[in-house]
Amino acid sequence: MEKINYDFKNRTALVTGGAQGFGLDIAKRFLNSGAKVIIWDIDSKMIKEAIKKLDNANLSSNIIDVSNYKEVESCINDITKKSNIDILINNAGITGPTSPLWEYDVDMWKKVVDINLMGTFNCCKTVVPNMIKNNYGRIVNVASVAGKDGNANASAYSVGKAGAIGLTKSLGKELADKNIAVNAVTPAGAKTRILDQMTKEHVQRMLSKVPRGRFLEVEEFTSLICWLSSEENTFSTAAVFDISGGRSTY
Repeated sequence: MEKINYDFKNRTALVTGGAQGFGLDIAKRFLNSGAKVIIWDIDSKMIKEAIKKLDNANLSSNIIDVSNYKEVESCINDITKKSNIDILINNAGITGPTSPLWEYDVDMWKKVVDINLMGTFNCCKTVVPNMIKNNYGRIVNVASVAGKDGNANASAYSVGKAGAIGLTKSLGKELADKNIAVNAVTPAGAKTRILDQMTKEHVQRMLSKVPRGRFLEVEEFTSLICWLSSEENTFSTAAVFDISGGRSTY
């Protein structure tokens, strides 16, 4: 199926976790649609590989830990001195280990929540003032069906993504009187590196819940992100868009 390229000319997009998986494909589609793209990732090796792979003059990058507020704030201040940020895709996230809650390592539980929830908060808090100043913005927070359903043995991940959904609804309403849309997407399992962080049993359990009987393709996910990030999305905000192959129907 032919991909639709939206018009992102004269727009700057920031994609966190942009050096791999969903983030890399989103960055690629944005670049092909005329946007300037900044990818953030904590993995310097993956960033180098992504820059080489995408090979585009409109691409720049930063090595950032999104859970570190001071780091995020400093980088956003540097960026907005030279450019507006029109689109923010909060895609950075980790699943963490699979374990019953009462056996979950406390430090790892906190790390998973910090990246998935606090990372989203940190980026929104620092980017939104620039969007308010320009009365334009599109924010898409990548959550998960785990945030709606709660996955057994993945309490930290489920909590982090549930928090990102709540943040989306609150922020979307706070900005509803402006030309700024804030939405969340809730994918089920997809063919990305994040599956490598899970046990085979956990992956199979995830797949068994999907009526479509397969994992989400990255390109399918990117198409939804692009529409939510475009000027065509003039009304939807504070909403949660499911892309789970029928697993979640609410």
